[in-house]
Amino acid sequence: MTVARARADWAALGTTATVLVTDPGSLEAIERKVRVDLDAVDLACSRFRADSELSRLNERPGRPVPVSPLLFEAITVALRAAELTGGVVDPTVGLALRRSGHDRVFGVPGGAVAPPVRVERATWRDVAMDADRGRVTIPAGVELDLGATAKALAADRAATVAATAAEGVGVLVSLGGDLRIAGPSAGDWHVRICDDHRAGAEVPGQTVGVRSGGVATSSTTVRRWGRGAHHIIDPASGRPAVAPWRTVSVAASTCVDANIASTAAIVLGDAAAAWLRARGMPARMVAGDGEVLRLCEWPATGAQST
Repeated sequence: MTVARARADWAALGTTATVLVTDPGSLEAIERKVRVDLDAVDLACSRFRADSELSRLNERPGRPVPVSPLLFEAITVALRAAELTGGVVDPTVGLALRRSGHDRVFGVPGGAVAPPVRVERATWRDVAMDADRGRVTIPAGVELDLGATAKALAADRAATVAATAAEGVGVLVSLGGDLRIAGPSAGDWHVRICDDHRAGAEVPGQTVGVRSGGVATSSTTVRRWGRGAHHIIDPASGRPAVAPWRTVSVAASTCVDANIASTAAIVLGDAAAAWLRARGMPARMVAGDGEVLRLCEWPATGAQST
């Protein structure tokens, strides 16, 4: 990612947080605001923290649990993702993720990996949301995982909050390569798209120019363990998705919508291109052999606006 004016990077939400601003004088204040917002998302939504709200909710299936407005929003967003994708992106795959081996933060040594197993279970439709009382009820046998949407929601929230607080300043917030732009247009923000956001310019990828909205990338190449295991679960099987695409990047009006689509595309496999075209979503899809398919006016080469 190319710096526009000023930049800050730090570790957050199990990945790298990056903030870019068009006014160097505003960077310190904006960074503080973004850090506070990301810390709040982590405490509310992390599946890897015993003290998180989500962990406490997952420990109380079958009964209504009061949650904060932030966690309520995050679960609402995750259920919307399930509805938009017909259950292809389903937040109730937490147990399947844990059983497949994704039971702790990457980079932290863990125990043995259990073989994936298919279980008959409830789905996203069985999660009860009581907006009047701020309560959530998950059915027995279900653990929520918000990994497909919470990080993108955090990027959307942080960018919007920062741009609102610093009037007249353009802001880009990236969380592990999933990004949102807010504030006045600063022309193109040059963004590097590849399998792993930590990779250098020497690896295969593409630099595109983004002026507004969000971009998200889902990949089966980075968070891997065991034999063929990765973090994107196919709800139909309860196992890591088997797909021809190793990486899918999507542009949308928000990071959440981009991430919903990129995750769905990995799970949908051969049907993903038609699904994205039907929704008019610009996308860059990389097959296992490295062949690239670009859809819906995703730029072919160079730093062009998307």
